[in-house]
Amino acid sequence: MFPALYAVLDPILTPEPAGFARKLVEAGVQLLQLRDKRGSSRRMYEQARELTSLQTRGVRIIVNDRPDIAAMAGASGVHVGQDDLPAEEARKICKPPLWVGVSTHDLKQFKEAEATSADYIAVGPIFPTDTKENPDPVVGLELLRAARRLTHKPLVAIGGITIESAAEVYAAGADSVAVIRDLAVAKDPQKRAGEYLAIAERAIKMRS
Repeated sequence: MFPALYAVLDPILTPEPAGFARKLVEAGVQLLQLRDKRGSSRRMYEQARELTSLQTRGVRIIVNDRPDIAAMAGASGVHVGQDDLPAEEARKICKPPLWVGVSTHDLKQFKEAEATSADYIAVGPIFPTDTKENPDPVVGLELLRAARRLTHKPLVAIGGITIESAAEVYAAGADSVAVIRDLAVAKDPQKRAGEYLAIAERAIKMRS
């Protein structure tokens, strides 16, 4: 089963990604992404290398934007956006069993991504978000529902998702929710991660 919580680590919000990731893994999180839009290639590589030490017992580390760094650091895969390398070009670097994930923001982009070898597809932003400098227009739950009808691939919902909205996002068809700020600013990130996982278990069970 695809991991129900996709924790995104951003050095701006989590200055020590590896230490923060370790806490989340202890809480049961099995899928984490390193996203560093401002750091140098060297910093991203070093952080990715440190994170890959957590890749035990099914834990996967995904590197955002950079398939080269993902492959060199021994990560579990790469996530690319609409302005990054196309999925099939990223696949040439991150060959199976590494994962390639793709971000989509409308139905046309989604259909194009679904036709590739992408292992999972992200849809969003579902709600308004301030963790991106130039966020794409909010797509709401409707795009997620439409995407669910068109694919059997895992769907990751992203953008402004909180513990209060997670249940309706899973109910709309998400296999996983990507969360950045709601984990980073939580008083107890481990407890908050556990709450997401519990919500996912209930919501997905009700959907099936």
